[in-house]
Amino acid sequence: MAVNPIARLMFAAVLSACAVASAQAPPELVILDAALPPLEAGNAVRIALHAAGGVPPYHWSMTAGDLPEGVLFSPDGVLSGRPTRPGNFAITVMVTDSSQPVRSASKDFSCLVTAALLLEWLRPPAIHGNQIDGAVQVSNGSQDKLDLTVFIVAVNEIGRATALRYERLNLAPGTNNFPISFTETLPPGTYVVHADAVAEIPPKNVILRQRLQTPAALPITQGP
Repeated sequence: MAVNPIARLMFAAVLSACAVASAQAPPELVILDAALPPLEAGNAVRIALHAAGGVPPYHWSMTAGDLPEGVLFSPDGVLSGRPTRPGNFAITVMVTDSSQPVRSASKDFSCLVTAALLLEWLRPPAIHGNQIDGAVQVSNGSQDKLDLTVFIVAVNEIGRATALRYERLNLAPGTNNFPISFTETLPPGTYVVHADAVAEIPPKNVILRQRLQTPAALPITQGP
């Protein structure tokens, strides 16, 4: 039976259109990163995740899990900030593209946050009459001896700083929760307490830093 020439042309046109559409379809959207690098508490981090396929630009989001305190995840796929504490964390991220309909891909990531130097409040700063007192604790999670300096100051509402404690010591590897207390009599005012720890590892030319700050000003209402 003869085939209608018009039907043959229409069939050929459909096949051609399907072939063009198939050739122009964007590749599958995938997240390229296999894993996150380890992080260190107190050190700034910036990790950019990468995707391929689909139709750029991409939009990233976190759909499950919790980031370390001090770290944020932006819509452009960047983890940035300064983790404050050691520990493990796990997240699920999703990337979507700009195609219609939108394509998406998800991936689970886990990561360990370590701490070569850790500075924590042992007793958060508190007011007792005309005094501020409290304590910090420092830990050395590295395999090296740390040449450590701890400096604690109270800054009043006009920016004047009063030293509460200065300590210089060698912190042996594996030392945990070494206490450093402070107390000082101060004139009336409102004070924000800052605690800074700076550790050097001279053989490696490495400097580690940690900082704490009271979340709100502490008022002293009576004089010495």
